[in-house]
Order: sequence, then C-alpha cells, then structure tokens
Amino acid sequence: MGEIVRSYYRKVVADFWDQKTVVILLGILSGLYFGAVGVVWAVTGEFTRWGASFLKLIGVDLSPYTYLKIIKYKGTILTRIDGVMVLGMFAGALIAALFGQNFKLRIPTAKRVIQALVGGIIAGFGTRLAMGCNLAALFTGIPQFSLHTWFFTLGTIFGTYIGIKITLSPYFRGEPKLVKASEFNAGNLKANTQIQPFLGWLGLIVFAGILLSRPEMPNILKLATIFGFAFGFLIQKGQVCFTSAFRDLWLVGRTTTLKALVWGMAVQMLLTAVFIAKGTPAKVLWAGPNALIGGLLFGIGIVIAGGCETGWMYRSMEGQVHFWFVGLGNVIGATLLFLLWDKGLYKYLVEPFPKFSLIEHFGYLPAIILTGLFLLGLYLWADLRELSGRSMIKNKTMAVRRV
Repeated sequence: MGEIVRSYYRKVVADFWDQKTVVILLGILSGLYFGAVGVVWAVTGEFTRWGASFLKLIGVDLSPYTYLKIIKYKGTILTRIDGVMVLGMFAGALIAALFGQNFKLRIPTAKRVIQALVGGIIAGFGTRLAMGCNLAALFTGIPQFSLHTWFFTLGTIFGTYIGIKITLSPYFRGEPKLVKASEFNAGNLKANTQIQPFLGWLGLIVFAGILLSRPEMPNILKLATIFGFAFGFLIQKGQVCFTSAFRDLWLVGRTTTLKALVWGMAVQMLLTAVFIAKGTPAKVLWAGPNALIGGLLFGIGIVIAGGCETGWMYRSMEGQVHFWFVGLGNVIGATLLFLLWDKGLYKYLVEPFPKFSLIEHFGYLPAIILTGLFLLGLYLWADLRELSGRSMIKNKTMAVRRV
C-alpha cells in the first residue's frame, strides 16, 4: 500500500512539473509581474548594465553612450528592479536544482569554453541590437503587442537553423560517441546525494531571511525579488530553454518545448491586454532591421553556445561551468553593442523605423486576434514539421555526446 501511495505521489509531482504546465505558469506569472511591478520579465538589459558597471569601475566615462540612457542605466544591482529580479532568478534556480538533486559541478573542455564565449557574445550582441532576448523580445515581448517582436522571432527561427548547420560541421562535432538515447537521458549527470534537499531548504530559509531582515528595502524591490525567485525556480524545474525549443524542432522534429512556449505566450497575452487596458504602459520598440538582424544573431549564438538566456541561467546554477562562460559572453556581447550603438547602428538600423504597437494601430480586439494568429501560425508550423517527419538528424533513436 505504501509503495502505491509513493508511486501515485511521484506521478502527481512529475505531472505538475510537466513542461507545458510549467510554461503556462510562467506565462501567468509574467503577466502578473507586468501588472504588479510595471515592467516586463527581461534579463539582458540588466546584463548590459553589468558590463557598463564594470567599465565604470575601471574608469571609463559612460556619459557619451546613449544606449545606456535608453535602458535607464543608474543605481546598482541591488537598487534596480531588474537587478534584484535577476538575483532572485539565480537563487530560485539554485534552490530548485538542490531540491531535485540536480546540482553537480561539471567542467567543460577548452573547446566548449571557446564555443560558450563566442556563442554567448554573438547572442548577447544580437539580443541588445533587437532590444530584448528570448524573454523581452519573444516570450514576454509578443504578448506586449509590439511588432518588433515578430521580426525578432522570425530572425531567431532562421538563426537557429544556421547555428545548427554551423555546429554540425566537423570542427564543432569533434569525435562523436554514440549511445542509446535512453541511456544518455538516464545518466544525465544527476548527483547521487541526499544532502542537496536539505541545502535547498536551508537556502530557502536564508533567502526569506534576507528579505525579511531588510525593512529599508522598498516593497517594489522585494516583490521583484520574489517574482524572480519564482521565475528561476520554474525554469529549472521545467528545464525551459528556447535553444532546445528551436534546435529540437530543426534537428529531430520534436515540438514539445516550442508548443509549450506558444501556450505560455497565449495565456500571458490575455493577462497583458487587461493590464495595458488598465493603464500599465506596454514595452513597444522599433520594428526595424535591428530586430530581424538581432534575432538572427541571437539564434546563431544560442545554438553555438548551447543555451539561451534562461537556459544558461538555470544550468549554471546546476553546476554546469560551461554555462558560466555563456553568461560571461552574453555580458561581453551586450557591452560591445552599447559601445557601438552610436557608431551607425542606431542611425541606419533603428532610427528610421517606427515603434509599432498593434493595439495603438488596430485596437485591442484586432491586436489580440492578430497576435493569436501569429502564435497559431508558430504552433501549426511546428505541428506540420513534426508530422512531416523532416529532421536534420536521421537516426532519432541515438543521441550524440560530444567531446
């Protein structure tokens, strides 16, 4: 009887952390974050500020760089909404990894470190050229009814295809070791220790204690930190990575993650529309070549690096050192973008083009319908590709572990 109860409990827990369920929860949470805090869930703008802070620390005068004015660079990581939210995400992802006994230090090869840095730099540069990454220019961006997010999404789709072509080249593939997919998944480097859940509870207590022990911290920052924690916890539990969503579709025709993301965006769109109607300003940005080119670079970069912004954040908290370098690359790429922004990028790729809001141009109901049709198009495209059986890897029963 006890084993039956335990089996049922494990099934309920597994179903709750099903990727589709998690992504829908993220969609709801993102919509509520927008309504409660007044900003969208985004991370690369903060990474850009990290780069700026480092340059400031070594004596660089930041006053000439207009990009930093656009992203409202001021204060410190502890006084910015995005700053404390990102810190909350790292904390949530780490504690989720400990609860699931998924933390284990994994050291990459030198080649993987180079890939991580190069891919991270390309992706970081692309995201900030487009004014947002897989979050602000896709998952939380499309529900904001800004046309530039459509361009970014299309660029990302083509970019991931190009990125896969690059990584399938002999240099990137290295010497392959073929193993059964079931064996590869079963031995996915899970740590075999019972102390991690205890450390997870300890970390949760410390996290709560830090928030409660800072009465001087504005409530809006505390709220952003708590939302960030929930975001990080969920992306680790659901293993939510946009790189996997597009890469899996191109490589083997698997659509699980991409379809889940569409559901999350659809739910979030409805919540966002309500808050915009109540007066919360949407994030609407330039619908120009910068969004398309930025998405293309982002797609190429995340495939080379092996993870997107959400992906590297939770994987780095699982002890995967490779993704620490992806994050470093993101910061470097974003920093390069703001340094070059006034060197012609803004003048030729951004300035001539409008900030196009679907709501402002068509009204609420048409904007919802148009965005819904765009999401439906993504869903059907994924479905048709899956049904057609087309893939870039023919043998789907085997997984390739690269060296």
